[in-house]
Amino acid sequence: MSRVITVGAAQMGPIQKAESRSSTVERMLALMAKANDKGCDLIVFPELALTTFFPRWYTEDWGEIDAWFETSMPSNETQPLFTAAREYAMGFHLGYAELVEEDGATHRYNTAILVDKAGEIVAKYRKVHLPGHAEYDPKRKFQHLEKRYFEVGNLGFPVWRTMGGVMGMCICNDRRWPETYRVMGLQGVEMVVLGYNTPTVNSESDESPHLRMFHNHVTMQSGAYQNSTWVIGVAKAGAEDGHDLMGGSVIIAPTGEIVARCRTLGDELIVADCDLDACNFGKRTIFNFAAHRRVEAYGLITERTGAVPPPE
Repeated sequence: MSRVITVGAAQMGPIQKAESRSSTVERMLALMAKANDKGCDLIVFPELALTTFFPRWYTEDWGEIDAWFETSMPSNETQPLFTAAREYAMGFHLGYAELVEEDGATHRYNTAILVDKAGEIVAKYRKVHLPGHAEYDPKRKFQHLEKRYFEVGNLGFPVWRTMGGVMGMCICNDRRWPETYRVMGLQGVEMVVLGYNTPTVNSESDESPHLRMFHNHVTMQSGAYQNSTWVIGVAKAGAEDGHDLMGGSVIIAPTGEIVARCRTLGDELIVADCDLDACNFGKRTIFNFAAHRRVEAYGLITERTGAVPPPE
């Protein structure tokens, strides 16, 4: 049985605040059609792929904010994606804002789902590492209010055996944290799919765009190499409501090498044949966890959150 998954990384150009979900879905369907023409088994869309990146705006009107959230999946607007998945026999990954009633309370999450070739939701992940801040900050060039509009994800970092391999998910800022990949690596992950919406400039500093793109890629490449897994990182890109998003979507091999990269800031599809058996070499040699990890030396990772230097 083949262990090759042909993956399409479906970068999306900007989604303006005034753009409707239905028009955005039409763009996504066009990318799915291109992926089908190229024989893709799986297509990966970005974080918050259905709307503009609304955490850049501060408001106290929760009705206004909730209009950006999905209360069901699929919805009337997103059902065509599921229909296309069944028609093409192509799985997809989708990031969106989730509004849900659980345990008698309303919760809001930055969420991603994995849909299989039959058009069925087989996995859900909620973003754990929320960046930014919770209240309006006049010192910033623009706001980044994920901590205001989302709760910390409550599903952990699970993996799922689906579409012929062991699949995992994370979202945007999660990709910068080695613990994200290692928790999935300890479950034998073979492919991590993720979306991101990353500003070209930092809201708090003059960090160069070149350095920001380097950090974007090096964190995903490190996660891929150190856990011997494929990583598919897919961006929203371009000038969105006057705010630039960096793009730079990539498909990364278990060696840490970038095998495909988007070159534009618009809707763009890159494709690679991802052999899941390519994960085996690293998993049985240098990153053979059972042979080489020393958990007795890692206690601080779970015992302490913030850094505490030794006394002077």
